[in-house]
Amino acid sequence: MSFMKEFREFAVKGNVVDLAVGVIIGAAFGKIVDSVVNDLIMPLVSLVFGKLDFSNLFVALGTVPEGTAHTLEAVRKAGVPVFAYGNFITVAVNFIILAFIIFMMVKQINRMKREAPAEAPAPAATPEDIVLLREIRDSLKR
Repeated sequence: MSFMKEFREFAVKGNVVDLAVGVIIGAAFGKIVDSVVNDLIMPLVSLVFGKLDFSNLFVALGTVPEGTAHTLEAVRKAGVPVFAYGNFITVAVNFIILAFIIFMMVKQINRMKREAPAEAPAPAATPEDIVLLREIRDSLKR
């Protein structure tokens, strides 16, 4: 089997297409979750904790030049290595929210699957020897 033919068979299998659709939807969903976290949840958290901006939480790992603003962007522009744990907190919150939403979706899908009535299985085909024995029995009755 040629390489291209084998690759084509692999690429058009349902699982690969389903995976591609899942990745595309997941990327778009990730952007929605980022917006929910950054635009809705973080401002509320900042309000509760006193106008805290997680994106500017960092520890400078070098000497910050005088006159440099104490923001993550300014310190990075000055070439100072930083330990930006605020970004990590934001990403971790994004992940927790995304995982919770996916959990709720899977839970609902599983609930709907359990509620769907199961179709009765089709009766199994009668083996040929049984059919033949029935025909013999019926012919003997006549």
